[in-house]
Amino acid sequence: MDIELIERKFDEIFQELEKEVMEVLMDQSLDKKQTNLRMKPLTSTKQILGNAIESIRMVHRLAEEEERKG
Repeated sequence: MDIELIERKFDEIFQELEKEVMEVLMDQSLDKKQTNLRMKPLTSTKQILGNAIESIRMVHRLAEEEERKG
């Protein structure tokens, strides 16, 4: 498994999410409630993706350890 490729792709997705967050935060036409409503899915998505990449790293680490053990 090419963990570096996976991490790069996750980083690209995180950067896109950050752009969306900044767009929402900079949108002066939104009130606080609208801003919060638009931020929730972005925040949740980032958390889910963060958990996913950590899980992938853990599985990769465990596989490498198993491989070393023989």
